[in-house]
Amino acid sequence: MDQRKRRRIVGRLITGSILLGTAVLISFGFVPKPVAVVAGKVERRALEVTVDESGKTRIKSRYVVSAPVIGNLARIDLEPGDEVVEDAVLAQISPVAPGLLDQRTRSESVARAAMSEANLERARVSVKRAEAALGYARDEAVRLRTLHASQGTSKQALDQSEFQLRAAEEDYAAAQYGERVAENELNMARAAIASMSGNSKNASGALTLNAPISGRVLRVYQESEAVVQPGMPLIEIGDPSKLEVVVDVLSTEAVKIEPGTVARIERWGGDAPIEARVRRKEPSAFTTRSALGVEEQRVPVVLDLVGPPESWIALSDGYRVEARIRTALISDALVVPASATFRDGNTWAVYKILGGKAEKSALELGARTPDWVQVKQGLSEQAAVILYPSDQVTEGVDVDPS
Repeated sequence: MDQRKRRRIVGRLITGSILLGTAVLISFGFVPKPVAVVAGKVERRALEVTVDESGKTRIKSRYVVSAPVIGNLARIDLEPGDEVVEDAVLAQISPVAPGLLDQRTRSESVARAAMSEANLERARVSVKRAEAALGYARDEAVRLRTLHASQGTSKQALDQSEFQLRAAEEDYAAAQYGERVAENELNMARAAIASMSGNSKNASGALTLNAPISGRVLRVYQESEAVVQPGMPLIEIGDPSKLEVVVDVLSTEAVKIEPGTVARIERWGGDAPIEARVRRKEPSAFTTRSALGVEEQRVPVVLDLVGPPESWIALSDGYRVEARIRTALISDALVVPASATFRDGNTWAVYKILGGKAEKSALELGARTPDWVQVKQGLSEQAAVILYPSDQVTEGVDVDPS
C-alpha cells in the first residue's frame, strides 16, 4: 500500500473518531440531570396542637377612685408606680360654695349613698358565694388528692381540681376587694352628706378619699388642682402581683378551647415560658379587621398565670406576650413535616423518594401544627419525602436528595 493511501485511511479513522466522540458528548448533554431536593423523614412523635395568638397582660383587680361630689380637688402628689396601702389618703376635695350646699347636690348625694349601700350588700353576697365556692373547691381538692394517692383517679383530674382551687381562692380575694371598695364608696358618700350638713369631722370641710386596697397607682387622671364633678375619675389603683392575660382568638379556634385548658406564655422577655391555664372564655365575639383588612370574629380568652410568681415578676399591666393554648395532645402520632405536603386537587399529597425517583402519594391528614402534620393514611414510618417541592419535581423525575 503506497504512502498516499495509508494517509487517507488514517485521516478517515481520525475524522470518524472525532465524530463519534462528538456524538457521544452530545447524547450525554441531552440526558436529564437529577433534580436537587431536600429530603425529610416520616416519624412518630408527640404532637401538640395549639392556638398561637398574641395577648396582653392585665391586672385582675383594678379600681378607679372617683369624686363623689362636686368640689375643689387639691393637687394629687401620687404618681403612677407609687405604692399605697389600704385607707391611705389619695386626695382631698374641699367645698365649693354654694354648690356643695344646694338642695339638688344634697339629694344627689343621698341617692348616691343609698346606691352605695345597695352595692355593699351585693358585694357581701358575692363574698359569701365566693366563700362557698372556695369551700367546695377545697373539699374537692382534698378528695381527689386522697383518690390519687390510692391511684383512684388520674393526674389530670387532680391537676384540674388544684387549678379550680386556685381560681376559687382568686375569686374569693377579688370578692373581698370588691366589698372593701363598696364600703369605701359608702363611707365617702356618707362623708359628703355630713360635710354638707356641717357635721364633718374635718374642720376645714374637706372630703378625704382613701385607698380601697393596698397596691400601686396605675394612673392619675387628674393631677392638678381643679373643680371636679361627681363621678369624675381621679386615680386608678391595682395590684400588679395579680396578673391575667387576655388573648383574642378567632371564633373558629375558640370552639376548641375550654376553661382549664393548658397554655404557655412565650416571647414575653424572660428566659423561659410561663405556665398558664384558661380561666374564662367570653360568651360573645366581636368584629375586628386583620392586617390585610379582612373582617374577623374574635373571642376574648382570659388566662391565669400558674407558674411561680418569681418567674414573671418583671411583667406588669398592659405588656404584650405570645400565648400558646393547647387544643389537643397526641402522644404517639405518625407525622410528616408540614413543608412536604401540598394540595393536589381536593386532597393532600407528598412526593416520596423511591429508588432515586419522585413518587406522588395521596394522603389522609389529621391534626396540624406549623411544623408537623399527622398522617392517618398514605405513608409509613421512616419513609423519605421531599421538602418544599418545586415545579421541577414531577412524578417519576430523578432526584438527588441532600
